[in-house]
Amino acid sequence: MLTVDLNADLGESYGNYTIGNDQDIIPLISSANVACGFHAGDPSVMQETVRLIKDSGVTGIGAHPGFPDLMGFGRRYMDMTADEISTLIIYQLGALDGFCRAQGQRMNHVKPHGALYNATFTDPDLARTIAEAVKTYNPDLKLMGLSNQNLVKAGEAAGLAVRHEVFADRAYEADGTLVSRRKAGAMVTDTDEAAARVIRMVTEGRVEAIDGSDIEIQADSICVHGDGEKALEFVREIRRRLKENDIEVTTM
Repeated sequence: MLTVDLNADLGESYGNYTIGNDQDIIPLISSANVACGFHAGDPSVMQETVRLIKDSGVTGIGAHPGFPDLMGFGRRYMDMTADEISTLIIYQLGALDGFCRAQGQRMNHVKPHGALYNATFTDPDLARTIAEAVKTYNPDLKLMGLSNQNLVKAGEAAGLAVRHEVFADRAYEADGTLVSRRKAGAMVTDTDEAAARVIRMVTEGRVEAIDGSDIEIQADSICVHGDGEKALEFVREIRRRLKENDIEVTTM
């Protein structure tokens, strides 16, 4: 039987502002990427998100570190030195790890967020800096990155266990990177289309790029953005289709 991890980016509320449907989504996924207070989230939100994950029985708790850009939700690139990136990562991993330990949980993986994640597509040095920072903090953590791209390659070179991630709700360029959110067609908004793409990525290892070409992809983990308008609908339908195709959802 085929298996795949199903992850979502969560814990992205802040203060009095609520983002996403974490309480409903968490029981349906196998891995949760929790914002660490820089692009979204705050100490209270982090604590509550870890509690929700613990109570749901989900074992794949991951850190979702981003640029220090609350106003831009971490989706704006920031030019930082390698040392700054390294301390940025370690600080955020330590923050989430503290909330996990306080509730008897263990952090399982790391997945960079937004512009920090996307910048690794074209910057192998940044990918290497992130991987080395994760290894410095805890070499047992898994590193999640876009399938077949620089981040997973850097993780492997650093000796980390890596997981190739694919996206249910994002379009792909012909080189296997994600289409910029500033471009038309960057987001997949149709539930049936998203679910069908997921099944093909898992069973065939292929996806149709935005230019119509067919590209190879490795699907260890499927991401649905928790702040998406149809996030809950997407997760429910993807789970239904996976079950229909005898594909088991398991933590990475």
